[in-house]
Amino acid sequence: MRKYGWKGFKDLIFRNPAVVDQDPHVDDGDENTERGNWASKREYILSTIGYAVGLGNIWRFPYLAYKNGGGAFLIPYFVMLVVTGIPLFFLESAFGQFCSQGPINIWRAVPLLQGVGVAMVTVTLIVSIYYNVIIAYSLYYMFASFQSPLPWSSCFSWADSNCSTTPIVANWTQENSTCPSSDVITVPVQSPSEQYWDRVALQRSSGLDETGPIVWHLALCLLLSSILVAGALIRGIKSSGKVVYFTATFPYVVIFILLIRGVTLEGARDGIEFYIGSQSNLTKLSEAQVWKDAATQTFYSLSIGWGGVMTLASYNNFHNNVFKDSFVVTLTNAGTSVFAGFAIFSILGHMAHIYKMPVGQVVKEGFGLAFIAYPDALSKLPISPLWSILFFFMLLTVGLDSQFAGIEVITTCLLDAFPNIFKSKRALLTITTCAILYLLGLPCVSQAGIYWVTLIDQFVASWVLLVLALLEIIGVCYIYGGNRFIKDIEMMLGNKTSTFWLWWRACWFFISPCIIVVILVWSLMTFKPPTYGEVQFPVWGLALGWCMVVFILFWIPAIAVYKLMRAKGSPWKRLKSLCSPSEKWHPYLDVHRGDRYSEERCRRRKSDLNRPESNMGIPLFSSLSSTPPFRYLHSRLF
Repeated sequence: MRKYGWKGFKDLIFRNPAVVDQDPHVDDGDENTERGNWASKREYILSTIGYAVGLGNIWRFPYLAYKNGGGAFLIPYFVMLVVTGIPLFFLESAFGQFCSQGPINIWRAVPLLQGVGVAMVTVTLIVSIYYNVIIAYSLYYMFASFQSPLPWSSCFSWADSNCSTTPIVANWTQENSTCPSSDVITVPVQSPSEQYWDRVALQRSSGLDETGPIVWHLALCLLLSSILVAGALIRGIKSSGKVVYFTATFPYVVIFILLIRGVTLEGARDGIEFYIGSQSNLTKLSEAQVWKDAATQTFYSLSIGWGGVMTLASYNNFHNNVFKDSFVVTLTNAGTSVFAGFAIFSILGHMAHIYKMPVGQVVKEGFGLAFIAYPDALSKLPISPLWSILFFFMLLTVGLDSQFAGIEVITTCLLDAFPNIFKSKRALLTITTCAILYLLGLPCVSQAGIYWVTLIDQFVASWVLLVLALLEIIGVCYIYGGNRFIKDIEMMLGNKTSTFWLWWRACWFFISPCIIVVILVWSLMTFKPPTYGEVQFPVWGLALGWCMVVFILFWIPAIAVYKLMRAKGSPWKRLKSLCSPSEKWHPYLDVHRGDRYSEERCRRRKSDLNRPESNMGIPLFSSLSSTPPFRYLHSRLF
């Protein structure tokens, strides 16, 4: 080692001429001494579970189950998990682990679609802005919960005349009692928790047109959120992997505590029956909307198409059993959704009992559940500050886990693209990224901030992800080649039987893409302009939402056209070269490349590509057609 030096020693062991200076945040025991690996299998599993288990598991799944037949909804939900969730999660995890690269460099497999990777990172960047704001909301409510009584438990000095602790409708008539009933003015009252959310926490303006000043307490919470994320990621996966031991497990402790407390309350049984009990309606299974909701929830809950699954898997050891990991993460994610629903609905059932109204009238989703309905229910419990602190601390940890992966996607792509610049500056890169996201998030904590958050959520974190996932499947299975991808996986996991791959081929080539196409078309056909409650967005606001969509998807054709213009040869030769793996597509370390990705094999493949008669694949059934397009497509599929 003294003879060669440390850098020479790494060259000698891994035979990698592209070695750069070692990242100071990489441990000597890592398999990949240039890029780093997870310190243990547990840290990867916990980080991936934390990324997949997000706010949607807590504030969206229970509502969907209630709306779509209760317990009957579990049937389409788990069916969609099997045919779309697990296969796509396995595909993304294996794709990232094989080449140990982020969502941009990973498309060296199909250079023509590198814009898909850029679009994924763009989505993650924009979503990270508003996700940071939601964490700030949770921080504010957690701090506000250190009061007794809770500030939203009654109509205090901040409330107006429409505030009421009982769900009634206030009627005012003219002084003349003989006035006809048509002259009666009906004004629905608001609960204290609803008014506290609007008037105190958000200081919400009348619409997107009225921006108003920045809400200082939310800006400070946003700053604290950014500091927490930067601190957890200061050493990349080496530090975040330690943090997730707490942040990924503590939510389960809180959910269990809330469940135990909830089921002991009067009315809890009614809430659980509305969620998944005797109120289940099997006839709902005949409605296509139920299956669409199940597929959408499965898809978004696992964060497929965001680039985070690939990024986290890229730090695995090459021979890690990614197949087993995919089952562990996806089933844990689904189980968390069901488990959280019991805790949510048991307490909502108690609130319905107190208000003497049907459970369905107190059930909400999204912000309405997390910051209005559930806080209202918790305020009715003995020792309410304790339960409120636990609940919002759970939201905080759930949000932080997802935000960790989002920031890691951005920094990993920059590190992979410019290793010589950023390898030794990971901490500075992380802090700079979090600082930029904080500044971009300031408009979201103005008095019109909730409208910006809603706009981003409805336009960016929606059907755009379906487009990216569809292109991902097409790129991997139809262009790169399903058979080639399976052989890549077998290089990591060992050889499998053809029977083993039969199900995965069926899902990747047919079932999953067909379901995504159906959901995508349906989503576009039934698209309605987003609103926040009764507030409509102005035309310029909706136009801005569509501009965000265009900005994300623009990268896909733009980069494809740019690469086609830079390539050499005839149009068909250019297209074929960009639909074939580049010379840089291979396992990261030489020791893992074997014969399939040896330098000699890569040179021969490049030489074959330059021959116009080459089909770059296995010439099965080549007698069916002598045209290059047919032979090329066949080689990718089989």
